[in-house]
Amino acid sequence: MMNDAAFAVPDGAGEACTPISASEQIEFCYGRGWTDGLPVIPPTRPLVKEMLEGGRLSCDSVIATMPSRKVSVTAEKVAVNAVMAGCKPQYMPVVVAAVKALAAPEFGLHHVAAALGGPTIIVLVNGPIARKIGVNAGNNLFGPGVRANATIGRALRLVVLNCLRYRPGISDRSTLGTPGKYTCCIAENEDDHPWMPWHVERGFKPGDSTVTLMASGSMMQVWNKRADPHRLLLSLGDAFAFLGSRPLIRQTPGTVVLAGEHAELFRAQGWSKQQVREGIAAHTGRKVADLKRVGWIDGDITPEDETTMHYAVSPPEDLMLLCGGGPIGPISMVLTGFSETSGRSRPILVEAPPQ
Repeated sequence: MMNDAAFAVPDGAGEACTPISASEQIEFCYGRGWTDGLPVIPPTRPLVKEMLEGGRLSCDSVIATMPSRKVSVTAEKVAVNAVMAGCKPQYMPVVVAAVKALAAPEFGLHHVAAALGGPTIIVLVNGPIARKIGVNAGNNLFGPGVRANATIGRALRLVVLNCLRYRPGISDRSTLGTPGKYTCCIAENEDDHPWMPWHVERGFKPGDSTVTLMASGSMMQVWNKRADPHRLLLSLGDAFAFLGSRPLIRQTPGTVVLAGEHAELFRAQGWSKQQVREGIAAHTGRKVADLKRVGWIDGDITPEDETTMHYAVSPPEDLMLLCGGGPIGPISMVLTGFSETSGRSRPILVEAPPQ
C-alpha cells in the first residue's frame, strides 16, 4: 500500500549500488501489492515529476478527500498511479478530474467499489481535450487498442486499489467482477452527432472539456437492423427491463450509447434527443405481476398486478443518451445503472483542469 512520498521506486543505482533491472522493478511493485494483476510501469521519481507537470500540480496538492475511507488523495499519489498505469503526462488532467468525481457523495463510492455486484466505473471524456490527447470515440469504443482509453481508466482503478484500499477479496467483495474493472474510458463522438453532446446538454460550452464518471451494472449490445425508430426504441428499452436487473427495481439512471447506424436513423427521421429518451423509457416497463413472480416484490399476485407497470427508467430525463462507436453496424450499447440496498449511483460531471 502506497502511503508516502517515498513510494516511488528508486531511480537506479548509486556508485556503490548494483543497478536494478526493469523486471526487478516490476516485481518490486508486485511485491508491494501495487498492481491490478497486470505489470505496471515502475513509478520512478522523474516519471512522477513529469506526470505532475502534465497536470500543472504540486505534489502535495489535495485532489480529493474521501471521508468514507478517511483519506485525502494528493496529486503525487494520483501521478504515481497514472505512471504505473502507463499514462502520458498530457492525460493527467483527465485522471485528476475522474478522481475528483469519485469523491462526490452522489456517486456513492463505497457501494460502487465494495458491492457484490462489482460494477464497471466508466470515465466519459467530452470536449477538446478528448481529441487533443486521442481518447477514442469511434470503432471498438469499449475495446482495446488505444493508449489513452486503456491507461486513463486503468489509472483510476489503481487509485481505487492503492489509495482508497478497495482490494479484491478484502474491501472489494464483488461476487463475479467484470473485465471493466481493469479499465473503462471512452469519449463521445462529437464530430458526427445528431444532437448537442452530453456536456453541452448539461450547461457547458462546446469548447469546455469535461469528465463524467458513471457506474454500470451491466453492458449489453443491442442489435436492430430494421430502419424503424419505433422498433429500435423497443429493443433498447427492453434491455433495461430484464428481470435479473436490480436497476429495474430501483429505477437507477442508465446510459445508451448510439453507434453510427442507429444515431443516423434518428437523425434522418428528425427525432429530438428528448423524443428518443421518452421512447426508450416508455419501453422499460414490466408488469408488477412479473416482478412478484421472480421475488423482486413481495406479496400475492392480484389481478391488478397483471396490468400495472413498473418502469426501469423514470423519469426519462434520468437517461444519459450518448453517441459513439463505429459508423457501420446496427448496434448500440445499453449500460444499466448501478444500485445496492444502501443507495444508487448517479453520474458525476466535472470540468477537466486546463492544460
